[in-house]
Amino acid sequence: MVDPAVDPSVHQSAGTGDLNTVLGKAVAILRAFTPDDQVLSLAELVRRTGLHKATVHRLAGELVATRLLDRVSGSSAGYRLSGGLFELGLRASVERSLLEVAMPFLQDLYERTHETVHLGVPEGREVVYVAKIGGHRQAATPSRHGGRMPLHCTAIGKVLLAHAEPELRRAVLSGRLERRTPHTVVAPGLLLRQLDAVVERGVAFEHEESAVGLQCVAAPVLGADERPVAAISVTGPTSRFRPEAHVDAVRAAAAAVSSTMARRDLFLPR
Repeated sequence: MVDPAVDPSVHQSAGTGDLNTVLGKAVAILRAFTPDDQVLSLAELVRRTGLHKATVHRLAGELVATRLLDRVSGSSAGYRLSGGLFELGLRASVERSLLEVAMPFLQDLYERTHETVHLGVPEGREVVYVAKIGGHRQAATPSRHGGRMPLHCTAIGKVLLAHAEPELRRAVLSGRLERRTPHTVVAPGLLLRQLDAVVERGVAFEHEESAVGLQCVAAPVLGADERPVAAISVTGPTSRFRPEAHVDAVRAAAAAVSSTMARRDLFLPR
């Protein structure tokens, strides 16, 4: 039986699993942490998961014992994600293989552009950033390692969505398109035309749609079935960055990662 204190909207937004199971509740606690969080109090974990305080306290203790959480004392007492999760993350086969192959090409792309370079993978209706390279003058972007953004408002997201299964495209276009800035495309018809253009050009553009003052160009890393397993982008400020000037470089980097992964037979089902 689900805890009566559970707020379905809370645990759904946290991306959790089945709260009828102990494992689902433990995952809900872990996924309650966002990229901006350092330490969460017990009360905040209760609020975000919708679980009983006693349940969260007991499971958090077990997660501490298994090195998935750390207990923090002092003025900001609570819990933080542990290094054990970092170790497990490094063993994730698809992303690890992808990073090992892609990193030299990402570094080359940064040296050519001296702007912020991203590598992202699709997960549901979002893009998850698995790598970000930027120098001392990199623009302030909302992206970060392990962070997520909606597919429809980023160049990486658009290029992934344009080459995705028709079911995912229909789901995104028929759902709510969040307006991140005044420039975010939230009209399904306009977004569909942009996605069709992405397929034709092989690259996607973003003009201040995820954050004001930023522009971006991205290209897909395609798997053996010609579906995207990842995408690479270059981002810069509108004051100096012209994404159209970097189309060839981004497209070449993405194609190089695709061919290297295929040659090493490293593409795994997502």
